[in-house]
Amino acid sequence: MTTKNIRTLLRSDELSCPSCVPKIEKALLALPGVTKAEVKFSSGRIEVEHDPALSDAAALVNSIAKTGYAAKPSAF
Repeated sequence: MTTKNIRTLLRSDELSCPSCVPKIEKALLALPGVTKAEVKFSSGRIEVEHDPALSDAAALVNSIAKTGYAAKPSAF
């Protein structure tokens, strides 16, 4: 059985400068099953397309935390 990719929205209120964007995107893209990671510095919005069977929302948040930033699931 194949799992379809889903889109998970996260938010970080700790983005202090635009240079953190590629650092977070790179960390997310290194996770298994992540096919897209887009960080919007101005809004703190983080959009990730991923296979939830390989990397769930908790893994995404943990990956961001390892870069030194906190994130949480978001509905926007």
